[in-house]
Amino acid sequence: MAMLEFELCSTSGRHRARFEPVLAVVAGWTGRDRAAIEHHIEELAAIGVPRPSTVPLFYRVSAAQLTQSPALQVVGAETSGEAEPVLLRWEGRWWLTAGSDHTDRKAEAYSVALSKQLCGKPLAASAWAWDEVAPHYDSLLLRSFAIDGPRRAPYQDGRGAALRPPSELLALWQAQGGATPEGMVMFCGTVPALNGIRPAGRFEFEWSCDALGARVAGGYDVEALPVVS
Repeated sequence: MAMLEFELCSTSGRHRARFEPVLAVVAGWTGRDRAAIEHHIEELAAIGVPRPSTVPLFYRVSAAQLTQSPALQVVGAETSGEAEPVLLRWEGRWWLTAGSDHTDRKAEAYSVALSKQLCGKPLAASAWAWDEVAPHYDSLLLRSFAIDGPRRAPYQDGRGAALRPPSELLALWQAQGGATPEGMVMFCGTVPALNGIRPAGRFEFEWSCDALGARVAGGYDVEALPVVS
């Protein structure tokens, strides 16, 4: 398994750590507004995306899909990113980084689980102590940008208050028999795209917490490989 490297930040200081991921989970349908979730499920069902069996739903992906590479290769042009707060467990403590649940949108129409596995999952290079972020999670600002050439367009913009807190997701995961080993990574959900889901040549993602003066950010270029038969 490829090693990842993070700058781990807290109010007591910063230090670098090498991190070996052993378990990767993508939490889906994590919004707090159940009516809004149901509306979105119906919208997606209308275009062929299967209805989730439970809400929230935890998708397993290969830990080998986690990457901090500055570029991501995908097959075809129908993929896009999703900015997410991401928990990771290192030396018995939870840390909050940022990531992109890059997803194959064509495959999503017939299998959400498969669409998650088909693309790498980029992560930022820093993380903040979760126990320090947690009291301010509702005000956490989650944003992303889609970039094509010189145009950098806002893609997502929302607050943690729209999502179930990561600690609640962990409790639900454990209640379903899920393990939380050292080296676990959990993507904790996303906010809606501002002007619809679309591909881009580069995707940037971040969260910021004004109360801590904390910001975690990352980005990657997207190379669409040709689809041949």
